[in-house]
Amino acid sequence: MALTIEDFTREYSRIKTKRLSFFLVAVALLIVLAMVGITLGSGNLSIMDSYSALWKGFMPRLSGLISWILTGSWAETVSDTPEIVIWDIRLHRILFALVAGFGLAIAGTIMQGILRNPLASPFTLGISSAASCGASVAIILFAGVTLVSGNLLVVLMAFAFAMMASFIIYSMARHKGLNSSSLILAGIAIMYLFSAITSLIQYFGSSDQAAAVVYWMFGSLEGTTWPKLFIVTAVIAILTPYVIMRAWDLNALAEGDEIAKSIGVPVERTMTVFMMISSVITAVIIAFTGTIGFIGLVAPHITRMAIGNDHRWLVPASGLVGAAILLGADNLCRTLIYPSVIPVGIMTAFLGVPFFLYLFLRRGDTGW
Repeated sequence: MALTIEDFTREYSRIKTKRLSFFLVAVALLIVLAMVGITLGSGNLSIMDSYSALWKGFMPRLSGLISWILTGSWAETVSDTPEIVIWDIRLHRILFALVAGFGLAIAGTIMQGILRNPLASPFTLGISSAASCGASVAIILFAGVTLVSGNLLVVLMAFAFAMMASFIIYSMARHKGLNSSSLILAGIAIMYLFSAITSLIQYFGSSDQAAAVVYWMFGSLEGTTWPKLFIVTAVIAILTPYVIMRAWDLNALAEGDEIAKSIGVPVERTMTVFMMISSVITAVIIAFTGTIGFIGLVAPHITRMAIGNDHRWLVPASGLVGAAILLGADNLCRTLIYPSVIPVGIMTAFLGVPFFLYLFLRRGDTGW
């Protein structure tokens, strides 16, 4: 029986309602996780004390921000201990987890879209290995540099090496004809290269230096600050709208290079732009946090299974799922063996591996 226009309209309305419902559920989950996160951690604050300090410190800091915007000077505020715990220790960590998870998930969604590979992400393509190499260079080979004490050099070197890896991958792939296969093969080669260099540098470092590199590679939100949060948020806020506006190009690339070319998408240029965006987002996040894997792999899969492959919806929804996964993982890290805090990169791996085993057993060779 032929489908009528009413049937198509009804189906479209059903899909749209499903997607909007998914968004609302994801946002509600984020709010709940953030509210729980506010109450977790050191300081021996009750739930009411935590929320009271959050509200009490909001208006003075909002006034200080407005004063800084208008006059260029920050109006100092007097804070009691609960306010300091909430505003100077917990809140920026929670917000950083939200923003970082959002960015890593979007980066993974972009990579999976342009490479048409369910295992593709900036981490499996060597970006993470390069950042780890940069951090090890800063920690071990430049141990005497003053900037290392404040981790500034570590951040700069991790970011620089991550971006360098993306340019090397792009150059190698372009030499062989820029396509998904060449990018994946170049990324795997770069991943093993930088992993080998990192191991070699660790071999010549002291035990304390090697331990510092290993801890950085675990991935952690311990070192988050308001300035770091501002930098990461600014980068993601600038790049994400462009990705969403060009979502049709991602849809076309996900169907194959030939189909994308046939409808007028400049494949090589589009792949280059999206790869650079994904690399920048990933590099600026892991430069501050260390290696946090699986977010860019797991979040797009969960979202795709729930709302489909349309990147107009998939990109922002994957970001929300990634934010929820990272914030939930961080909440677990701060409570499982309290007062010790597990590095969040370890927790995301524990959460990610069972999910991929589930995908393997449930979907087999069905691909997407």
